[in-house]
Amino acid sequence: MGRGRPRVPVLGADLIAREALALIDAEGAGAFSLPRLAARLGVKTASLYNHLDGRAEIIEGVRRLIVEEMDVSAFRTLPWPNALAAWARSYRDAFARHPHAVELLATTTISSPATLSMYETVVAALARGGWPQERLTGALTSVESFLLGSALDLVAPPLMIEPAGHTPRVPVLAAALASTAGGSKAGRADEAFASGLDALIRGLVAQLDELRGE
Repeated sequence: MGRGRPRVPVLGADLIAREALALIDAEGAGAFSLPRLAARLGVKTASLYNHLDGRAEIIEGVRRLIVEEMDVSAFRTLPWPNALAAWARSYRDAFARHPHAVELLATTTISSPATLSMYETVVAALARGGWPQERLTGALTSVESFLLGSALDLVAPPLMIEPAGHTPRVPVLAAALASTAGGSKAGRADEAFASGLDALIRGLVAQLDELRGE
């Protein structure tokens, strides 16, 4: 008997999203386009529309894949500040694996069920912890803004601030930068993330205490 044809993955929404993420990971957000993605999949651009409505829906598929790498399980067992810290670390870790996706995801409206479910888990835990309904989205947004900024820091140039030639005008800044010049970019990013996350969660705890005392 002759051998059958090699099995080729069937084109579908999930495969398209995975290949889009692989393209973004390999070549950056600027390389992402429907023609480039179609070429990667070996199909015509029009074929993508048989499975997805267009660019925005593909980006939402990419978002879903990254969200699935995040861990919200701590919200089931830990107090909200501890659970929030655990989720925040898994959030940043996910984007550490896919840093080039941040730019696309930060400018596309969120609608994927997986992402909405994740946010529901987070705000429901905050609500159980005593946060007033009208403050839930504000607390969530403040945390996520910090996380997205931390994720962007992962793809920033190693030398983001260069005071050379201007040291007399910015002596404190220049000295601060010089004091950390020997460390690795990743180490400095990790330290900044850990310090900022701790300060943010402490601040949210204090803010909730103040709201309860009003």
